[in-house]
Amino acid sequence: MRGWRGLVVGLVCALVFAVVGVGVVGYFVYTEARVDDVQSVDAIIVLGGEHDGREQYAMSLARQGVSENIVLSNAYWTGDKQMAAFCATTDPRFTVTCLPPEPGTTRGEALFTRDLAAQRGWTSVLVISWRYHLPRARYIFSQCFDGRILVRDVPRRYDFSLAEWEYTYLYQTVGFVKAALQGEC
Repeated sequence: MRGWRGLVVGLVCALVFAVVGVGVVGYFVYTEARVDDVQSVDAIIVLGGEHDGREQYAMSLARQGVSENIVLSNAYWTGDKQMAAFCATTDPRFTVTCLPPEPGTTRGEALFTRDLAAQRGWTSVLVISWRYHLPRARYIFSQCFDGRILVRDVPRRYDFSLAEWEYTYLYQTVGFVKAALQGEC
């Protein structure tokens, strides 16, 4: 009986240590991730995910003269009315290009960025995503794109529960491992 208690206590302690470790490391890697200053670039690349203001933020930056090109990752279902409206945006200060990533991941978005850059002579991009995806997005884009890569987060607040933070940090970490295993594009 005593052996089982020790095993259970040991497993519980290991689980608590793992949860706390993911939270502490995740905070410093993802919450405190480096965000680049806004600078002029050849294109603003908006990663898919959710309509959390990222498309509007990119258009606001383009209106301020950051870039004449916006590329929206159209990773959404075909009936997404918001995405259709963003893709139909016309403004004399910039052009909007909408592309579905293949594969439908950050790597797919980095691949279409690489291809567009080669076709259009781009040497710099500003990648926009949500805050906790930035380190992984920077890493994946650096595997696929040889130019200057800047990353910015969508200006918003995240009111997550402790469990949601843990999941977010763990998800991003697993994504990093996957990207490292995939290697260069």
